Amino acid sequence: VQLQASGGGLVQAGGSLRLSCAASGHTFSYGTTGWFRQAPGKEREFVSATRWAGGGTFYAGTVKGRFTISRDDAKNTVYLQMNNLKPEDTAVYYCAVSRRREIASQASMAGTYDYWGQGTQVTVSS
Repeated sequence: VQLQASGGGLVQAGGSLRLSCAASGHTFSYGTTGWFRQAPGKEREFVSATRWAGGGTFYAGTVKGRFTISRDDAKNTVYLQMNNLKPEDTAVYYCAVSRRREIASQASMAGTYDYWGQGTQVTVSS
């Protein structure tokens, strides 16, 4: 399984970006897909996750209401729409896949995931 994250960039505070995570060797229609981020000098933190079969979408409190996770089955791609970006959102963003349908507490833990993309840099200027 290979995951390719893209869509990062430099944006002013209040702006928007849409990250993409394309997969090969995996179909997003099962399991759990998560987004995490890591800022310089900080630990990797949970951003959002979704379970495709049966539903269930989770967001960190810091992004809830601003970020939306979605997918395009035809393109086998998962998206993270990020609106009203803040300087504290600056980080490298990673997508990850678990082959299991995770409960919320597991979906927010980096150790849950089996595969990771290479990350895409998001920088929000004030």
